[in-house]
Amino acid sequence: MKIQLLRHATIRVNINGYNLLIDPMLSAQGTMSAVPNSPQPECNPLVELPENFTVANIDAMLLTHIHRDHLDDEAIRLLPKNLPVFCQPTDKEELSNYGFENVRPVDEKLEWKGIHFFRTGGHHGTGEIGKMMGKVSGYVLQAPGEPSLYIIGDTIWCAEVKEALEKYKPMVSVVFAGAAQFLQGEPITMTAHDVKEVCSSNLGMKVVAVHMEAFNHCLLTRRELRNFATKNSFSEQLYIPQDGEQLVFAAIER
Repeated sequence: MKIQLLRHATIRVNINGYNLLIDPMLSAQGTMSAVPNSPQPECNPLVELPENFTVANIDAMLLTHIHRDHLDDEAIRLLPKNLPVFCQPTDKEELSNYGFENVRPVDEKLEWKGIHFFRTGGHHGTGEIGKMMGKVSGYVLQAPGEPSLYIIGDTIWCAEVKEALEKYKPMVSVVFAGAAQFLQGEPITMTAHDVKEVCSSNLGMKVVAVHMEAFNHCLLTRRELRNFATKNSFSEQLYIPQDGEQLVFAAIER
């Protein structure tokens, strides 16, 4: 299995021979407005996509939710409308309205091309802000001969994430870190402490941290997370890729 971080939460996963594009944000640097009420009022995205990125050879799209930093106008414009799109049920109607013709909601589970998708829950923040952020999902992907993968999504550490880790025991988990935050309230994505909780849940699991340094309300940097992981003795199981970097996780012997 290959996992390539393109930028922010946009990753390309090659599993069972198919390329899945996760949460595509494809706009050019600085062409989207800043998230308001943030201590960093810069236009988004903060960085460009890797130069060699293309939407060619994408077999399907998987969406944790459809906030604009996970599905932007440029992705809607560029991606083929007949592409299979896997999503949470609450997003089906809006995706169809965007012109996507092959929307496949994952209620609890779904199988496609030998890949099994299991949808999981989460909390995109706490209190009133968490309610305002709306419903988000994560997904566990399983395929014969491949490491099991848990894409945790835009959530803080919570009971639903803990339950999914205990139930599915993924070999690889992708955390959406960045400690995204407004001027008021608590973080709405994982902090360094949340990432530590994920790692501590299974010391044999490999954890990939993304969702940093590309959108203006994400305040946790790669360096800060790396230093925290080193100080707290979980750096050996944590991967913090640069934009464009590809990670390869060995297949399971059949």
